[in-house]
Amino acid sequence: QVQLVESGGGLVQAGGSLRLSCVASGPPIRNYRVAWFRQAPGQEREFVGLIRRSGNINYGDNWKGRFAISRDNAKNTVYLQMNSLKPEDTAVWYCAASASDSGSYRYWGLGTQVTVSS
Repeated sequence: QVQLVESGGGLVQAGGSLRLSCVASGPPIRNYRVAWFRQAPGQEREFVGLIRRSGNINYGDNWKGRFAISRDNAKNTVYLQMNSLKPEDTAVWYCAASASDSGSYRYWGLGTQVTVSS
């Protein structure tokens, strides 16, 4: 089984940037489809984007523009670059993994807190 650990969250001012990391232990992260989600207090979890095993990247319909997903196979890490952050982005951000390009996200990290001040 793969284990995922998110990091890189913190407190930033509106308009700032953060880069979240999702580090996999066990199998190589390139063997998994990895997605990013966020969940704000009192709100439903939202899908942000994903990177397929091939390296192909897709974003949710509402998330193109400010965020970018990338992968460093040597570091076994998937990144989420977040720019132009807004107070509304304050949430717990998660990464999740699937062993196939179409399966459910079976493996989840515990999340990292992002807080954006105004």
